Amino acid sequence: MTDERTINAYTNKVAEYLKIPLPPEQLEARQAFADAVGAGGYVLDLGSGPGSDSGFLMRQGLKVRALDATPAFVEHARENGVDAYLGTFDDVTETAEYDGVYASFSLLHAPRADFQRHLNTIHRALKPGGQLFLGMKLGTGEHRDDLDRFYSYYTEAEIEDALNKAGFTIDRAVHGMGKGLAGSYDGYILVFAHA
Repeated sequence: MTDERTINAYTNKVAEYLKIPLPPEQLEARQAFADAVGAGGYVLDLGSGPGSDSGFLMRQGLKVRALDATPAFVEHARENGVDAYLGTFDDVTETAEYDGVYASFSLLHAPRADFQRHLNTIHRALKPGGQLFLGMKLGTGEHRDDLDRFYSYYTEAEIEDALNKAGFTIDRAVHGMGKGLAGSYDGYILVFAHA
């Protein structure tokens, strides 16, 4: 499922999105993911946005495939040298292909009913022992924000349960609070796990 209202909200805010500073926890997490995968590793940046994280991971010596459902984001990423493709979570069909999957605040746009299926797919796409980084906002239910973007919220226990069911081993989790594109401050969790 692709939510056109969410894609439209991002399409209209590419420039603003690029100006959002990442909180220290997210900067550290991005580096920790790159270090865990290791130089030369092949990663999928799932829901890559305009490709900022992809670019960072490439500078760390990783080979990156970026996937996003917003054409304007894919175009921006490609213009900046990222191997970016237009697609949704359902376009992840690989088996044991990636050394890492970087899903930074992307799966929260998928309906709750699809979350487990997407995690199962990610697990299948990873090589044994492959690294997963998952950034999610904490909360409950499904809502639209002030920009009309669709969000699914989870508790930490729900996220851990879904990861375990998909076959992941959780290595650690970091909590934070950040201001997003809509201007609201939201609690979030950054989870490191491996297949």
